[in-house]
Amino acid sequence: MGTAMEAPTWPAITADEAAAVIARFPAAGRLTGLHWHSPRPFSAATLAHTTQGAFLLKRHHYSVRTVEGLAEEHAFIAHLAGAGMSVPEVMATADGATAVASGAWSYELHRQAPGADLYRDSLSWTPFVSRAHAHAAGMALATLHEAARSFTAPPRRPQPLVASFTILPAADPIAAAEAYVAARPALAAFLESRPWPRELRRLFEALGQGLAPLLAEQTPLWTHNDWHPSNLLWASDGSVRTAFDFGLADRTCAVHDIATAIERTAVRWLELGQGTGDIGDPAAALALLAGYATTAPLGRADIEAIVRLLPLVHLEFALSEIEYFTAVVEDPASAALAWDDYLIGHAAWFQSAPGRDFLRAIETGAPPR
Repeated sequence: MGTAMEAPTWPAITADEAAAVIARFPAAGRLTGLHWHSPRPFSAATLAHTTQGAFLLKRHHYSVRTVEGLAEEHAFIAHLAGAGMSVPEVMATADGATAVASGAWSYELHRQAPGADLYRDSLSWTPFVSRAHAHAAGMALATLHEAARSFTAPPRRPQPLVASFTILPAADPIAAAEAYVAARPALAAFLESRPWPRELRRLFEALGQGLAPLLAEQTPLWTHNDWHPSNLLWASDGSVRTAFDFGLADRTCAVHDIATAIERTAVRWLELGQGTGDIGDPAAALALLAGYATTAPLGRADIEAIVRLLPLVHLEFALSEIEYFTAVVEDPASAALAWDDYLIGHAAWFQSAPGRDFLRAIETGAPPR
């Protein structure tokens, strides 16, 4: 959430550790070297070269992802692959498991997928470098949604760092938020000293009126929920070659995923509070929507739902981040940042004049002059 790379939370995967884990996946071959370590904060990952090629080895603390929790997203990836979507191949052990546990850790192994990792070293919240990339990302997201329509798994079990969908579609979102918090003791303890129900009620009164009926008209759908440039691999012609990192995937709906993609890529959040509130890029949002519509046309009700969702679409994941920072890594400063600057601060921007202009431009289909 800042303009500089943070030090990794989790220790880097060692060569001996990687060799022992990779040996449990027969088709992966024998480790020959580690060639890159991910800077991302919520897990540890490394690009491992073996006698059978290159693989991404990812390690999670068991309190973030169990083997069973990883199997939920792996089932979704397998479904998308079977429907023709380009996604990483998830490797399996001799007994067919796609994740393994060792001590406090859960591991998953993916074969390196085709495409150029153009945004690998970009900070979070980095926009697309061009309207063409935004358009291509919209096309790919629509393709993913079409492939996901026949995936009928239930929502994921409660766990940190998942973009679940229980508060925004509720007829009483404050009651739903209270139930969400009550089910997570560390999150509840962090919020105990804050007037958080009043703060959320103020946001929903200003931004969420009529949202639940709009969402009730949407078909439930498993979605990616983290659609931004660094989770896409690119072809030489500027199209999306592969989509990856399904760690936030869950059963939401298509407009939720689209709104999340716009919120992730069409607002320069790292500039918020840096002297200007004019940080929205409605042309990028419209390019993504135009790309999406080439594959799956969007009706006026869909656009209205996306616009109404945008100011609040990050809410449930922000709460999940706070749970992670309090229950898993005991980092109250980051938890406070996630509440004040992310959950409340991002929603508040949409109430500013630039934020309202951004939403209006998307709703009318033309960026302001």
